[in-house]
Amino acid sequence: MSRTFLYCRVSTSTQFTTNQVQEVKAAGFEIQQSRVIEETVSGSVAASERAGFQKLMDRMESGDVLIVTKLDRLGRNAMDVRLTVERLAKIGIRVHCLALGGVDLTSAAGKMTMQVLGAVAEFERDLLIERTQQGLTRAKAEGKTLGRPQATDTTASVQRLKARDMTQAQVANELGIGIATVKRHWNKA
Repeated sequence: MSRTFLYCRVSTSTQFTTNQVQEVKAAGFEIQQSRVIEETVSGSVAASERAGFQKLMDRMESGDVLIVTKLDRLGRNAMDVRLTVERLAKIGIRVHCLALGGVDLTSAAGKMTMQVLGAVAEFERDLLIERTQQGLTRAKAEGKTLGRPQATDTTASVQRLKARDMTQAQVANELGIGIATVKRHWNKA
């Protein structure tokens, strides 16, 4: 008999998984509390590297069902989400996403949905890169200086104190700036 698990993830400690749990209950699922895994970790961290997700993997068996409210709960990266779903499918675990109408992502229709979503995400990422490059090109053509502004006052101050044979730590303390900032300006002429 298959068991149903719920994976809830939020990115920061100021967020809560309560809405995800309520959404699943509203969809008609009754999941035992011991089968609800909640964690606070960025979606940019691969699912395979998350402690809560590993705990989930240790508990689930072939025939079980994993529910997520949205695909981005598994990860922000389309490739990571796809690999995670494929990894689960290989061991016989079905993955259902409520935001996609509860479709089983390991089924034929689910795989197609994942491919379409991945293609759209890649298209959006490519458009963003194109727009960014166009904006940078336009800004350069208009004579705008790009990047971090030159901190000539900081460089001058660091060089002045360096000339007095002060150490980098002493310079940082004297100027009230971080050691990394001092190191960045230490060898500038």
